[in-house]
Amino acid sequence: MPYVSIRVAGTLTKEQKQKIAKGVTEVISEAANKPKDSILLFIDEESRDNIAKGGVLIEDM
Repeated sequence: MPYVSIRVAGTLTKEQKQKIAKGVTEVISEAANKPKDSILLFIDEESRDNIAKGGVLIEDM
């Protein structure tokens, strides 16, 4: 069973999550030749004040 983890800075709408889930599932299913119902997807939304790039918090960029 493929497990896919996606982490994003900020939040997504339900519609965005649905679109991501559908698209990623399609790609994994086709590329790995796995049934769609065997693919488990996790979407983690991270606060921008918990992520830094180049020593600067993303929210401060």
